Parts: sequence; structure tokens; C-alpha cells
Amino acid sequence: MFRAVALSLVLIVFSAHSVAAEDPVYTGLLSNTGAGGYDVVSYFDPGKPVKGSSSLTSEYLGVTWRFASADNKARFDANPEEYVPAYGGYCAWAVSQGYLAKGDPEHWTVRDGRLYLNYNQEIQDRWLKDTENFIRLANENWPAVLEK
Repeated sequence: MFRAVALSLVLIVFSAHSVAAEDPVYTGLLSNTGAGGYDVVSYFDPGKPVKGSSSLTSEYLGVTWRFASADNKARFDANPEEYVPAYGGYCAWAVSQGYLAKGDPEHWTVRDGRLYLNYNQEIQDRWLKDTENFIRLANENWPAVLEK
């Protein structure tokens, strides 16, 4: 009996993950928080990721965004598209390759006023070797890659 219940729970979790992989904003398996809870405004000012607070949040695109200060929340609320990571926070390099992978808020780049997240340091290093080309490819794949 326990095995049947455990198997059912595993299938439910994997089913939920499959649905989440098609969401336009990456939030992780059991979360509804964008950018892993990091303040997306902080990538631009002061220019490094800062964890957001659960008491300073905004809802945008069906996702909760956290902020480190009321000023950052106000800036986001005034123009959320300026701060939401490209490709919904999925790994930008993966999107350029035609598939989805989680974006890690600690592996990031701001290019031409846009925030890009990558899966890990190895992928970030690849991304940085030909960023402009990868952005072009990712733009061609987005948002159709959500349907794959």
C-alpha cells in the first residue's frame, strides 16, 4: 500500500513538473516565485543578485516576484518587462539550443538592458563565448520552445 501511494505521489510531482516546464516563466518544481526569489531589479542596480523579501512582492505573469527594497518593488511595478528575465527565466543558452532548462539566478548576464539566466557556471561560460549569436538563436526559438 505504501509503495502505491509513494508511486502516485512521484507521478503527481513529475506531472506537475511537466506542466511547469511549459509555463512562460520558470519558477521551479514546487514554487511560484520568479528568479528563485532574487530581486530582479538588483541585477541592474546595484548590479548583482540580491535575495528578495517575502514581505515585498508583486504578482506579474501569474508569478510572485520578491524585492529587497520598496524602491525596487516600485521600479518593477512601473515597468515589469524591463526587469523580468529573458525567456521567462529559463536558461537562455538552453533556449538558444531549442529546449528548456532551469535558469539559475546566480549565473546571469545583463546585455543591452536585458537580464539572462543560465543553468550553471559551465553553461554560463559557453554563453559568454558567443552571447550575441546565442541571443539571436534564442529569440528565434522563443516562445515556440515552450510547446516542445
